[in-house]
Amino acid sequence: MTDAPVKQNSFWRLLGYMRNYKSLVALNIISNILTAVFTALSIPLLIPFLEILFDRREPVLQSPESVLSVEGATQYFNYLLSSYIVESGKEAALLFVCSSILGVFFLKNLFRYLSLFFMAPVRNGIIRDLRAQLFDQVLSLPLAYFSEEKKGDLLSRITADVQEVEWSILNVLEAIFREPLIIIGALAFMLYISPSLTVFVFILILFTAVVIGGIGRSLKRSSSAVQNSLGTIVSIVEEALGGLRIIKGFNAENYQQEKFGLENNHYRHQLTRLLWRRDLSSPLSEFLGIATVAVLLWYGSRQVFSATLDAETFLTFIFAFYNVIDPAKSLSKSVYNIQKGIGAMRRVEHILDAKNPITDAPNTIPLPAFQHSIEFKQVSFTYNEIEGPVLKDINLVIPKGQLIALVGASGAGKSTLVDLLPRFYEVSAGGIYLDGMDIRQYPIRQLRHLMGIVSQEAILFNDTIYNNIVFGMEGITPEAVEQAARIANAHEFIMASEKGYQTNIGDRGNKLSGGQRQRITIARAILKNPPILILDEATSALDAESEKLVQAALNALMKNRTSIVIAHRLATIQHADQIVVLKNGAIVEQGTHQSLLQQIGGAYYNLVSLQAFKQ
Repeated sequence: MTDAPVKQNSFWRLLGYMRNYKSLVALNIISNILTAVFTALSIPLLIPFLEILFDRREPVLQSPESVLSVEGATQYFNYLLSSYIVESGKEAALLFVCSSILGVFFLKNLFRYLSLFFMAPVRNGIIRDLRAQLFDQVLSLPLAYFSEEKKGDLLSRITADVQEVEWSILNVLEAIFREPLIIIGALAFMLYISPSLTVFVFILILFTAVVIGGIGRSLKRSSSAVQNSLGTIVSIVEEALGGLRIIKGFNAENYQQEKFGLENNHYRHQLTRLLWRRDLSSPLSEFLGIATVAVLLWYGSRQVFSATLDAETFLTFIFAFYNVIDPAKSLSKSVYNIQKGIGAMRRVEHILDAKNPITDAPNTIPLPAFQHSIEFKQVSFTYNEIEGPVLKDINLVIPKGQLIALVGASGAGKSTLVDLLPRFYEVSAGGIYLDGMDIRQYPIRQLRHLMGIVSQEAILFNDTIYNNIVFGMEGITPEAVEQAARIANAHEFIMASEKGYQTNIGDRGNKLSGGQRQRITIARAILKNPPILILDEATSALDAESEKLVQAALNALMKNRTSIVIAHRLATIQHADQIVVLKNGAIVEQGTHQSLLQQIGGAYYNLVSLQAFKQ
């Protein structure tokens, strides 16, 4: 599967979701700024502590004229401290300095916690918004999109990839916003003390950026490969769960285990290499930091020996440098994680940026009640250019109230033809007209509201019988649901179940028999009461007894409606107003059952003869 082109930087796109949480983000930024401010303030407070401790403090007896500059503020603090020493003694002054250091560190950690406190709902809210947008997009995309994709891989993108985005990107956002401010504050103090010593810090940062950037780019590529491999694993599991009956019936457990094992082992190797690169960030940055500290100790000590730098100032500089190393390590690790997460985010964007060709026209018109007919005019359809057309020049008129049966061999295009009517797919050429108006001019929701669909496979959901019948409809009374179930010959078995209409039917309705599942879907269609009914081989998978009950329910459903029936068993459509025979995507015959039988050797005649022979 290839990824969709990325329209914008994935990281900045993700941050764009923060617009929904402006107040919390603002509080987080303020908390981070205050964290950085108090981190920077904690560094110079060590100088008076060391000066008093080593008795190297020279008293400042005159208050500065202004405290608006750094030098003025420093001189004023020294003036207050000198006055306090004179009045209360060195021990009291030392206690005052220690209390100041304790207060600054308390405020630093308080605002650090508050920054995380305000970011937590932002981070989790963004993931919720991302998942919601993904699910909405999945529901809006046309059926053609999912025929090209693996369902398991789509599930992996919606679950595992979104989780990876949270772990790798959103989990380190506080570091992205906080650590640079701390580094800037510490560097500013270091530059103020000794520009020459600070050069070594810049060398470390530049070198780290080059090394981290190079490995980070490879991380992004590796992350995409890891997430693709995980998507394949989920696809294999999803297929195995859906096909357990066949796997066991054909003794194919070993084959499936080997297939899963190969991909699982491939995923393990890829993930291991990815983690090796990611985990290199912390020890690498720490080693670079220690190497620079060693150079600083050597170079700074020479300046202390030559009396160009005070010892306590140099020790404070080392402490300031420590306040650069730790945030730099966190920042470099965050960069690694972000590069890893961007690979997952781009897989998510593959779904978010998918184009939906089936949308409402710019100037749709309200759809009135169905009045006259449905007409297919020169309709052709192609899934893709390689396979060629599935339908070719279909011309068909379906008057209101008539029963139209579509027959033909498998692959003739019957299901595709009826899928074009509710615009599950878009015609490649020609048009479909409802009461003389192209259906593309109507709103899609209003168009589909006219139709009820009962397919060959009973599509049910892991919910109660009641909710499966009411599915998607509003303002429905229990009495109406019961009446629909009675018409569908479903009320008796529903009442015989454990909790009646409130019985849960399991995944895809697996607690019910095939005939019971189909009658539930018919009850759903009856409750909707659509003017146009589409039946796609609704009885072909049933036994004779179930088929009899379901066919009786279908006859009740089709009464006084426009019905399009895809027929597998021709005996069920002998009374159709019109039978349309398709072959290789084209209409080859059309007429009533009797008129078509008179065409000896014709397509319909041969189909009837073949089924009669089989019986």
